[in-house]
Amino acid sequence: MSTQLLGRKPARAAPGLNLHPQITLQLGRVHEACGPARRSFALWLAGQAQGPVLWISPAWEVSRLNPIGMMPFADPARFLLVRPTRSEDLLWCMEEALRSGAAPVVIADLPGAPGLTPIRRLHLAAEQAGTMTRPPLGLVLTPEEGGAQGVETRWHMAPTYQDKAPSWILSRRRARALPPVSWQATHTEARAGLTLQKVNTKDTTE
Repeated sequence: MSTQLLGRKPARAAPGLNLHPQITLQLGRVHEACGPARRSFALWLAGQAQGPVLWISPAWEVSRLNPIGMMPFADPARFLLVRPTRSEDLLWCMEEALRSGAAPVVIADLPGAPGLTPIRRLHLAAEQAGTMTRPPLGLVLTPEEGGAQGVETRWHMAPTYQDKAPSWILSRRRARALPPVSWQATHTEARAGLTLQKVNTKDTTE
């Protein structure tokens, strides 16, 4: 009796979270957002996802999420806030949360960019959760220009202060199979996501 071991069907594409027709973030992986508006990027991402969002930030951080500022992007009631008192617990909490798969989105607001080994551990934790349920998505927020090693994608977001509506320059700075690109992102309607227009082009996608 012969058994066919290899099929001719193409490999199934990894599931992703669609932030916009031009932007999909792969689930079961860890991504990075940096720049002065990195938290706005995280809230936009959370608003496009379903279910609870786990937000991890240092207990010693003075600034905190403001529900009024969150409302245009996502319902603050969906957020579970974790504030570890030790720096080493920030990534530990994120790893355990990803491994559990209890929250579809896990965000860690970090004081600095983590190295390659911690990011690999986070990828592995998210992949392990994906064997039991829909894979979670991890997002690390890093100051200034970022630089976390081994992340699936890196995004930089900064306000432009040019339009009446809130607007930013959003740049994809790292992706495994996609080139760097920048958009002007505008927020015109609550909970409706962002309108993107490629910088230096006339192409607008809503």
